[in-house]
Amino acid sequence: MKNIGLLGGSFDPPHKGHLYISLEAKKILKLDEIWWLVTPQNPLKINQPASYSERVKNCKILTKNKPIKIKEIEKKINSQFSYQTIKYLNNHYKYIKFFWLMGADNLINFHQWQNAHRIFNEIPIVVFRRYGYNQQALKSYISNLYKNFRLKNKNIHIDNFNQLPAWTIIQNKEIRISSTEIRKQRELLRPKD
Repeated sequence: MKNIGLLGGSFDPPHKGHLYISLEAKKILKLDEIWWLVTPQNPLKINQPASYSERVKNCKILTKNKPIKIKEIEKKINSQFSYQTIKYLNNHYKYIKFFWLMGADNLINFHQWQNAHRIFNEIPIVVFRRYGYNQQALKSYISNLYKNFRLKNKNIHIDNFNQLPAWTIIQNKEIRISSTEIRKQRELLRPKD
């Protein structure tokens, strides 16, 4: 059985925080692969300056020579929500165990995601610390609701996630990326006229 980490998002733009989470997850959990799931439209983000094809292209540029695959599954299955995508993947890839990867900032509003509770019962969730969001993430509604299912082992292993729901916060070096850096990254990736 293969073990694959999934990092979903609009990736507008893809940046070093996305790379860091991916590479850390692969190393810590000893995953076989990391898949980035580029969403055609994030329902929680209203304005989307970069086109879908531009974002996919930028992801491919940033991950070149890295153990990360860019997947367009959400576009292929016309999925608008992470839950739909996770359900599809679990049904179509019987010999793969998937892990949902995300930054602590996403845990704060996770209860607003469609079928958030079902996601916790469909896939192990691996949260990475992010500067400025960790305390709020730990106090979040979903964190409190699933506190009894949080794995707190120092040496986390994929086998710890065999029974769902199961989630953890990795004690990684905090991801520190400002919105200014993100904007700068977007400008670097934009095609020049």
